[in-house]
Amino acid sequence: MKEIKPDYYDEFSCTAGDCRHTCCRGWEIDVDETTLAYYQALPGELGDRLRRQIEVGADGTAQFRLREDESCPFLNDKNLCELIPVIGEEHLCQICTDHPRFRNFFSDRTEIGLGLCCEEAARLILTRREKTRFIESGEEVLSPEEEEIVRLRAKLIALAQDRSEPIRARYDAILAEAEGSLPDLTRAQWADFLFGMERLDSEWERRLDSLRNSAASERLPDPVAEEQLCVYFLYRHLAGAVYDGDLAARAAFAVLSCKLIRDIWAAEGSAEMEALIEIAREYSAEIEYSEENLCAVLDFID
Repeated sequence: MKEIKPDYYDEFSCTAGDCRHTCCRGWEIDVDETTLAYYQALPGELGDRLRRQIEVGADGTAQFRLREDESCPFLNDKNLCELIPVIGEEHLCQICTDHPRFRNFFSDRTEIGLGLCCEEAARLILTRREKTRFIESGEEVLSPEEEEIVRLRAKLIALAQDRSEPIRARYDAILAEAEGSLPDLTRAQWADFLFGMERLDSEWERRLDSLRNSAASERLPDPVAEEQLCVYFLYRHLAGAVYDGDLAARAAFAVLSCKLIRDIWAAEGSAEMEALIEIAREYSAEIEYSEENLCAVLDFID
């Protein structure tokens, strides 16, 4: 089994109570079977409290009962988890232990990375100056279809990192190589399309309004940051072709994501890196981390 990870992966460290957008609010929190069994057997007042705060659906899926503000019942007023000091991080449910890390699986390879919906992960990815490299360990035997995905993605990432070309030319080269394309929509039309999806945050609606009402602009954010975005989306989402075989649509999704994030940034007129980081984080939370919205975009492109 081979494991792949970006070279910045091990640099990540959760900012805990300093995080402005805690992952303990606004998300459903599933409790995996192993952790559920531990919580069900935990004695004392904490065990009783844990069991009161977990609901099990008809399909057997367990989740924490969120508060009215959609926060975890164990998030304290300092934005910290009450459970870690008492039972240890090793007894958190798997989703809490992993986030913002993600995993993609091939038959004989596991690819891991950091999700853009975490503000600290987004900052780590977008502020890098050097080209992202991928660290490999172990051996693998892949199917011909998997080998094609890995081969094409490596070529697309190389195109994304070709700093002798303007970023827009790199996008064109990626779409040509993957035999993909994007619908020819204006900014306003893309905003209308995104408005038609499920939305988590009113701030995202405000950003879509900015996109809808903006004039076309050639002004770009830092092209290196845009390159890092593109490499992230290619690395994370082309692996999904293992299941649906749609390399072209997934490559186009990577390019579209970069363009939309860039266009929202340009529409708002800020040159600050923090603004770009926040827009990328919101896009990831609203589109990338919603299976329904992600599939809607892929289907539309396809």
